[in-house]
Amino acid sequence: MKARQNSVKYVIWLLIVIALRLLPHFPNVEPVMATMMPFSKKWGWLSGMIFCLLAILSFDVLTGSIGVWSILTAGTYALLGISAWIYFKNKESKIKYYLIFAIIGTIVYDAITGIGTWMLFFNQSFMTTFIGQIPFTLYHLAWNIVFSIIISPLLYKRVIKNPKFETKYILNKIAFR
Repeated sequence: MKARQNSVKYVIWLLIVIALRLLPHFPNVEPVMATMMPFSKKWGWLSGMIFCLLAILSFDVLTGSIGVWSILTAGTYALLGISAWIYFKNKESKIKYYLIFAIIGTIVYDAITGIGTWMLFFNQSFMTTFIGQIPFTLYHLAWNIVFSIIISPLLYKRVIKNPKFETKYILNKIAFR
């Protein structure tokens, strides 16, 4: 990522994602994946990985819910950030690609974090965990599908590729007002 050139875009969207996650709602209504995908596509694996780590860990710190599961969830999302870069490296910014990655990524994420967390940290049986995870994953999947169709392509086209949102442009506008 060209840090100086794009830091305003990155920080603003990180704050938006954290703020949306802080709003009271049902679990798994969060645009982390939908935001991370275009970031990874444009700025590389490190950008996607760091975005995921910051989005997950910041939320856990702000809500006082940091724990051993935070490492598992942040680490899993970080791996998805790296995977997104690999997946999108030679692909255009198209809805179908965001949708495919969101579906696979959500299932992988929920399998590792949902099933892994409950079995490893709370000593719950596999079958109980698996059955309980199904509605949670379906809900997460539905929202990630919606967000990947709407947020990801718009974010890439209207913000990430837009030079008017680059740090230098914004600072020049502020300085000359």
